[in-house]
Amino acid sequence: MNFTTFVGVDISKLTIDAHLRGTNTFKSFSNNQKGFTALLAWSKKQLRIADFTETMICFENTGVYSINLAIYLQEANVSFAMLPPLEIKQSLGMHRGKSDSIDARRIAEYAWQHRDTIKPSVLPAKNIRKLQTLITLRNRLVRDKGGFEVTWKEQRLQFSYGDYQEMFDIYQCMIGHLIVQLKKIEAQILSVIESDAALKNNYDLLKSMKGIGPVIAANMITCTHNFTRFANWRKFACYAGTAPFEHTSGTSIRGKTQVSHLASKPLKRLLHLAAISAITHNKELRTYYLKRVNEGKSKMSTINILRNKIIARMFAVINRQSEYVELMKFAS
Repeated sequence: MNFTTFVGVDISKLTIDAHLRGTNTFKSFSNNQKGFTALLAWSKKQLRIADFTETMICFENTGVYSINLAIYLQEANVSFAMLPPLEIKQSLGMHRGKSDSIDARRIAEYAWQHRDTIKPSVLPAKNIRKLQTLITLRNRLVRDKGGFEVTWKEQRLQFSYGDYQEMFDIYQCMIGHLIVQLKKIEAQILSVIESDAALKNNYDLLKSMKGIGPVIAANMITCTHNFTRFANWRKFACYAGTAPFEHTSGTSIRGKTQVSHLASKPLKRLLHLAAISAITHNKELRTYYLKRVNEGKSKMSTINILRNKIIARMFAVINRQSEYVELMKFAS
């Protein structure tokens, strides 16, 4: 589809600000169903179009603030693109000033300049969106629980339990409460997965691999939109931050090949834990790890290789639709 007109939308908590590319037309709307309807009606009137067949509405992916607009546009069959905020920011170069109207215009201009490569966004299924919300909440509770545990242990070293019993009891109560809530959320995550046959099938296939538990399996299904979001495991490795990139220029710059800091940090951390677990429980990967380390290779670079091996195997298991087979146990 070739789009000829672009509407840039800057989204905030309560309002959305729209700019029609190529004009000085700008208007603000409320960030709710009524405002979305008014946005489409205003755009039609200003652009003098009967429908949005050749029009794309573009806005930054701001998470909870932008999801309702995306759902509304998808249900209305209006093409839209949720753009990465960092990508837009880095494309602007040097610029001065900032306001909602300016940001909306810059989004529209960015979309026009990249009209040949921007593709309409498609939201994941409802169950995937629900999993995203639950996993985000789980991650937050895990961080809070870890913070309380660290502080509790540090203060136990400094203060007497008898003198500060009430304080320590509160810490233990908070940690216990968070543990209970985490179990509830994990049960909800499992319930959502089990309610969908496609999700449950891929979830079980992932768990057939050593080192892949319920948390990693659920996160993989969610971030890959049940393995429909990425064409292959290499593209996913770039997203997760485990793909190494060359750093050279001419004859003077000969940097080390290394991973990029632009990554999904929570997912990368989970893959790191999966690699550590595999070193302990997977004989094949443990043998590979010890061989490289004994040859003098870096431990971290070897662990990153294991991360990529695990990613490749997860994608292979899903593509084959068969459980992982540990070949080493058949070796003579």
